[in-house]
Amino acid sequence: MYLPFDQLAGHSRIWIYQAERKFSTSEIRVIEETLRRFCEGWNTHGNLMPTSFEILDNQVIVLGVDESNLGASGCSIDSSVRILRELENQLQVNLTDQGKVSFKNAGGQVSVFPSLGIKARVLSGEIQPDTLVLNPLVNVKKDLEKVWISANESWLNKYFPN
Repeated sequence: MYLPFDQLAGHSRIWIYQAERKFSTSEIRVIEETLRRFCEGWNTHGNLMPTSFEILDNQVIVLGVDESNLGASGCSIDSSVRILRELENQLQVNLTDQGKVSFKNAGGQVSVFPSLGIKARVLSGEIQPDTLVLNPLVNVKKDLEKVWISANESWLNKYFPN
């Protein structure tokens, strides 16, 4: 059962999918149509769940489900990953690979790098303590306000000199 994202409860579980590039206007339309159709029928064991999605910075997809009445089953989560993989193939973009880190510069531009090599980027000064990084620990809607945190507040803090 699809709901507008702002109507999805704050305790709703979310999954965040990062693309390595911005989506075009036509790609956003495709994503919105595909995910709205998916959310309308997303269910667990035949029972519809309140679900929604949002696209952040034209590059990050947030998929959410209110599990207060029914928890998302393994099969229902698998179906959401399948729809994201279909979007990957259709749009020729990587969404489901978890081995990447997203950063946002002062101008709001998002850059995505492979996790391998991040330490070198920090040590070279390319990533500063105040550089915004996508917080992979955000897993409920109410915490989306903390989806972008400074690198020194993230797991990258271990690479910055004390």
